[in-house]
Amino acid sequence: MQLIPLDSVGFDREAWTDTLRVGANDAHRALQNAEKLPDWLKTKAGKFRQMADTDALLREQGIVTVCQEARCPNIGECWSHSTATFMIGGENCTRNCGFCNVSTQKPLALDATEPQRVALAAQKLGLKYVVITSVDRDDLADGGANHWVQTIESVRAALPDAKIEILTPDWRGNWDNLAIVAATRPDVYNHNIETVPSLYKWVRPGSSYARSLELLRRVKDFDSNIKTKSGLMLGLGEETAEVICVLEDLKAHGVDFVTIGQYLRPTPRHLPVKKYYPPSEFDELRVIGEKMGFAMVASGPFVRSSYHAGEDFSRAQGL
Repeated sequence: MQLIPLDSVGFDREAWTDTLRVGANDAHRALQNAEKLPDWLKTKAGKFRQMADTDALLREQGIVTVCQEARCPNIGECWSHSTATFMIGGENCTRNCGFCNVSTQKPLALDATEPQRVALAAQKLGLKYVVITSVDRDDLADGGANHWVQTIESVRAALPDAKIEILTPDWRGNWDNLAIVAATRPDVYNHNIETVPSLYKWVRPGSSYARSLELLRRVKDFDSNIKTKSGLMLGLGEETAEVICVLEDLKAHGVDFVTIGQYLRPTPRHLPVKKYYPPSEFDELRVIGEKMGFAMVASGPFVRSSYHAGEDFSRAQGL
């Protein structure tokens, strides 16, 4: 596949919002200043020069990353190592989850140049493991499924030896759309369960715990060779016993990999943190998950779905 330069497709750099123009350290500073954090949640800003290089490359291609949109605390470390998680489908989400910093507005039309721009950015970053996520596009009949396919195929053409992990919405239970994306057979299909069932009404309005579990099971039914993955945030008011029950449900639905991390409030308008779990409690949950038989359990305060995803995949595969 030939990758098309931006200038030849008339990409309008000014069309992107101010979020993309903010310096690469802003998410780090916002987190550090938002509230008093325990010592174990203090992050390092990262090496500015390397971060700036990554930021410049992503801006050049007009790429949206969940690193910026979600104010991820690991942005300094990841961007310093030329790693980012691509977010496709635009910057506006059709849902309004209580934990998420992504803007909830009426989305714009899909950008047909985005799949190739993502592929070119991944190629220029030299990625061997590419993680792609998206906003929810409930406004589209296919939920953005075909746009997903075009993006995955573009990345594969640009980086044929790279592993691909995707983190998709729940498709509103439209399993035909799920099948369209699963047919690309990514190396890892990730869909986050996020929290315990008792908190779904506040944390994930418009979503369904049972539907998310069914999605993960259906991916395995479609192709058992696809590794499935899901993640949990802690600190929203859940009980430890509830977390263990979620792990049991994920295992029962064939999930291979699990991530468990600390919820950090992105802004005062988001759900408050009820508890900061110490590293020792994350370690305990990791041991519990490993005893259940998951192939990989990443559990720690800074763990996120895509944090060290490539390293975790290699470790789980014994590579």
